[in-house]
Amino acid sequence: MSEVAIPDIGDAENVEVIEICVASGDEVAENDALIVIESDKASMEVPAPFAGAVAEVLVAVGDRVNAGDPIARVAEREPAKVEDDPAKGEEERTEDAAVVAPEEHVAKPAPLPASADTAPASSTTAKVYAGPAVRRLARELGVDLAAVQGTGARGRIVNDDVKAYVNRSLASRSAAAPGALAPLPEVDFSRFGEVEVEPLSRLRARGAANLHRAWQHVVHVTQHDDADVTDLEAFRATLRDEAALRGVPVSPLPFVVKACVHALGKHPRINASLDAAATSIIYKRYHHIGIAVDTDEGLVVPVLRDADAKGVFALAEEIARLSAAARGRRLKPEELQGASFTISSLGAIGGTGFTPVVNAPEVAILGVARVQVRPVWDGTAFAPRKMLPLSLSYDHRAINGAEAGRFMADLRELLGDVRRFSL
Repeated sequence: MSEVAIPDIGDAENVEVIEICVASGDEVAENDALIVIESDKASMEVPAPFAGAVAEVLVAVGDRVNAGDPIARVAEREPAKVEDDPAKGEEERTEDAAVVAPEEHVAKPAPLPASADTAPASSTTAKVYAGPAVRRLARELGVDLAAVQGTGARGRIVNDDVKAYVNRSLASRSAAAPGALAPLPEVDFSRFGEVEVEPLSRLRARGAANLHRAWQHVVHVTQHDDADVTDLEAFRATLRDEAALRGVPVSPLPFVVKACVHALGKHPRINASLDAAATSIIYKRYHHIGIAVDTDEGLVVPVLRDADAKGVFALAEEIARLSAAARGRRLKPEELQGASFTISSLGAIGGTGFTPVVNAPEVAILGVARVQVRPVWDGTAFAPRKMLPLSLSYDHRAINGAEAGRFMADLRELLGDVRRFSL
């Protein structure tokens, strides 16, 4: 009998279990999904590392888990002869004891200012019912768990209880703070007609929170331009037979990625990040390109690693693989991390342009709309040309308008003549 644990999930913590895929007694093959977890960036399946029979599922929907947490006990089909660990029961008793141990006193960090309702006077004596992950979150936020009302089973405190407590505390302070944003009014729309209320998916709700945070912290400016891709589209048409043999269509997006990494190499400030204090700029010597993918659950941004080292066909294959994995909730944690620049392409849906929100801590994002045929003056007459609308949103703290303009000019030139990819 072996315990299956949450694998390495990068820097994600306290991810939520949103689906249980098996039950006790089920037979599973290697890589069959056991549970589905969801972080701020995406949902992902946790697969069985070997074939066997599920003896016990150790988590439930709504639980919060971290790397290394056990999720199931599975008996391998050909189990190894290993003696039971006599210390196991003792470990379980130790864990149970930790759940009800007194909360240690810690200094309060900046997110939660000290006040009468958060004073830790009772924290050294009060016993609370909370797991190690919740206690760690409380310590990080400076919350006295004795003051938090638990909503879990038998009054157990869960992560959302701690976060709700912090939100209430901060709201009570910000309401009286000079310059604080006034809360939006609650409107009963049913007074005006029939309505239907649909809760946001977890991924959409967290994505909304991330975008709101980025909008608050990043000084957004957007620059628009058009690239003449007439010759690129003609060249792309010549690749159809080879693309069919490879089994992957070649859209304009791989060419846009290729052009971006060339331009980023020439303009490294676009491929950078500001430090948290916005006093230093961190230049990234790698080119990992985030690609926004629309899924039923919301927007997911998998990452094309080392895009500068890949050709157009390799990029097309990798984009297709990552997009399918995102829509099938099969992305690995490392496939969602480390982007240095993001592209949001609306493809054939398109429109004439839009203003994408910077995917902080990156400092720029490129929006790509739909190719359109327009009359363009060639010096003597108007001629039909295929034009690709581009929109670069950037953090004005890190990038000024001239720098953004030069990047867009180079990008436009690269897309106008794909032979420049080889230079």
